[in-house]
Formats: sequence, structure tokens, C-alpha cells
Amino acid sequence: MGSTSGGSTGSAADARDRDGEGRARNARPRDGLGRPLPYGADGVPRQPEGVVRTPEETVAEAQRLLDEGRPFHAHEVFEDAWKSGPDEERELWRGLAQLAVGLTHAARGNRTGGARLLRRGADAAEAWVSGAGKALPYGIDVAELAAWARDLAREVERDERAVDAGARAPRLRGARPGP
Repeated sequence: MGSTSGGSTGSAADARDRDGEGRARNARPRDGLGRPLPYGADGVPRQPEGVVRTPEETVAEAQRLLDEGRPFHAHEVFEDAWKSGPDEERELWRGLAQLAVGLTHAARGNRTGGARLLRRGADAAEAWVSGAGKALPYGIDVAELAAWARDLAREVERDERAVDAGARAPRLRGARPGP
């Protein structure tokens, strides 16, 4: 812990970025796929954490980020919805966050993690739709989105190259045509 004399603590742990409640927050800049960059480097703007949005605002903001090739940042938007929304919708938003993280890993070249998370997210979102009895929650075509995720998972497993996140971003409210 820190020194009580008011001097420098010298501890690496004390130098971590903290929020107002003392929780660690990494303020390092990040690239479009969420990878940390060195302090002082130019990164892309981070998504603020803990933002409460309507479901429609969540879908629109996540789609904008996906279209920009920033699935890691879209994941953070979905994570806010999963943490702040009603309990009965948590699995939907968690599944969508997993899809965005799966695309992030696929774009980073992590074939195994990307394919696994794409499938897990598709399964979670479909399970939520089945349990909730809602065909198109907030206009999201979950069946098309799950088909997109499974197709991309197969492609990621076959191909050695990382995918272009912006070019392969899904349409949350209607599938994007082909690869």
C-alpha cells in the first residue's frame, strides 16, 4: 500500500489507474480491437463504462461501432445493457456481447477463441429468444444473427487469416449479405 508520509509510494500497484470508488481502471489507450497501446500513443476513443441506454440506443450504438470495425467497443455497450437492464433480458445482452467479443478475437487472429465465443453468443441469444418467446427483440433478428455467427465461426476455423471486423460486422436488425 501507499506511504502515509505523503511521499511517493514507489509501488507499481499504487500507480494503477483508479476510479472514484477505488476500482482499478486501465486508462491506457487502445486500438480499434481493444488491444492496449503504450501510454501516450494515439488510440481510439474508449466507450464510457456504466452508461444506461434504452435498448434501442444500445442496438444503434453497438451497430455503429460494429460498422466502424470496433467490435470490442460494441461489446462494452452490450455489457452496459446486460448490467443495467432488467434481469429477464440479461442473457440476451450477454449473448450479444459474446458475439461482439467473438468477432474481436476473430479479427485479432485468435481462431479458437473467436469461433468458440461466436457459437456461445449465438447459443445464448437463441436460448433467450426461445425462453422469452420474442421473435425479434428490439428489432434484432436473432435467428439471422446466430446464422451469421455460426457461419463466421466455421470460416474462422478454416482460414488462417484474421477477419476484417468492419467488413464482417453483422447487421443487428437484418443480416448483412455474404462475406
